[in-house]
This record gives sequence, structure tokens and C-alpha cells, in this order.
Amino acid sequence: MEINAVEFDKIAREVFAPIYPVIAEQIIARTGIKSGCCLDIGCGGGYLGLALARITELEMILFDESPEMLDLARGYIHDSGLEARVKTLQGDVHAIPLADGSVNLTISRGSLFFWEDQARAFREIYRVLAPGGMTCIGGGFGNKELLKQVEKEMLLRDPDWNNLRQQRVGKSKAADYKAKLEQAGINDFEINQDETGLWIMIRRSA
Repeated sequence: MEINAVEFDKIAREVFAPIYPVIAEQIIARTGIKSGCCLDIGCGGGYLGLALARITELEMILFDESPEMLDLARGYIHDSGLEARVKTLQGDVHAIPLADGSVNLTISRGSLFFWEDQARAFREIYRVLAPGGMTCIGGGFGNKELLKQVEKEMLLRDPDWNNLRQQRVGKSKAADYKAKLEQAGINDFEINQDETGLWIMIRRSA
């Protein structure tokens, strides 16, 4: 899917920016992983990965198929002073260019909905997970207040935004994602869904 990197990043900066530090804290609370290698899939400008890198010792890989997005991400890495621990990697989630068992934590916010073959992508994500590794993927907004804030801004830009959100993280979607995970042969997972969004947690046994 073709994405206008500059416009996408503008929305991330102007509308979604407050949610990333909150989600980063939630990921730590859910996984307990603060060190090792973390892969941020479909990273865009790298906002979630950088938010997580700021509060952990994780070695972060910002992963996206768009060279334009990664160019923007590299600028934000430099601005954050995190060049020593945050790198970029171009590629496709359906064929992640990393070794088996090489990643302790995989994260992604907002990219799941663009994957052409979700079952295949889930298999790849599981493949690169190290023993004891975890995955946190979905489309949450942090908390109710932040969701309301984002909703207000996005409806000004796109009156159909709430319908699109329901198509991606609405109540019916949990069953769809469960079926894709099972199709991928993944058994150890849970799907957490509430009014602020949906998150898929995958674990690989130690």
C-alpha cells in the first residue's frame, strides 16, 4: 500500500504524538521486557520505538518497508540522541530480514491493518522471537482521554474516521485476529480489547 510519508508523519506528530509515551509504559507493564533487542514493525517515523527506547535499555530496530519513512525516522533518532541504541531496517513484515530467535520484544501500533497476509506476518514475527520473547501488536490509544483527544482531531480531518477505527479494532475484529493467529500455528497468545483499542500479545516459551 502506497503511503504519503510526509502526510502520514504530519498526522503522527500533530495528532498521535501524546499516545506513544503512554503506550510505551503499557508495553513495559504488560511484558516486563526492558533490555535485549526490540523490533518496531511498521515503525513509520519511529515514535513508539523511540518512546520505548527512552525509558528502557532496549536495542531498538525501527523496521518499515518505506524508505521515506525510515529517512524521517533517522532524523528523529538523531534528534533524540539515541543513535547508539536505535537503528533502522527496511523490509517487509511477511519476510523479516532477521535471524530466527533474534528479537526479545516485537511491537507495532497501527501497521497490522495494512498487512496483506496477516497469518504469514504473524508466523514471521513468531519466527524471529527469542525464547522467552514477547510481542505487543495492535491499535490502542493509551487511555480514554487520549482516545477522545485523537478522535476530536481526526474527525476534523476525516469525518469517516470512527467507522475506519471500528473496521480495524471494533468488537468483531478480535475473532478475526484470533483466526489468523491460529492459522499461523501460534497457540500462546491473548487478545486484549477495551474501549481504548485492541492489543495482541504473543509469547514464545523459554
